[in-house]
Amino acid sequence: MTGRPVPVPTALSEPFWAAARRGELVIPHCPACGLRFFAPEPACPGCLSRDWRYAPSAGRGTVYSVTVVHRAPGPGFDTPFALAVIDLDEGGTLLSHVDAGAPDVVAIGMRVRVDFRRLTDGITLPYFVPEHTH
Repeated sequence: MTGRPVPVPTALSEPFWAAARRGELVIPHCPACGLRFFAPEPACPGCLSRDWRYAPSAGRGTVYSVTVVHRAPGPGFDTPFALAVIDLDEGGTLLSHVDAGAPDVVAIGMRVRVDFRRLTDGITLPYFVPEHTH
């Protein structure tokens, strides 16, 4: 995976980052309407309930859409990198880097799984790799 700036957790996103430090992927889930969504918002984007919770994800899914970024979106990003929308198997989508060795091999329909890379003592970044990668 390429270099990038270190994310800054907020009160809303801290449980996501705490799970990532443990090597777990969690995403917001609304028990009122069943929607799984990302990024965390104060209210569920489906039904506006404020009673959503983080739920575990197996971290497996399919690349729905992908682009290869050649121009850094800001300082600190190494380019090029593959940025993809991942349809998670249990529902919900996640925008993430996909490290498949070379950005141009990441393709729509590719099966992927989550992996984790420690950036600092406080931040471990979830990203995706091809499912068959060990």
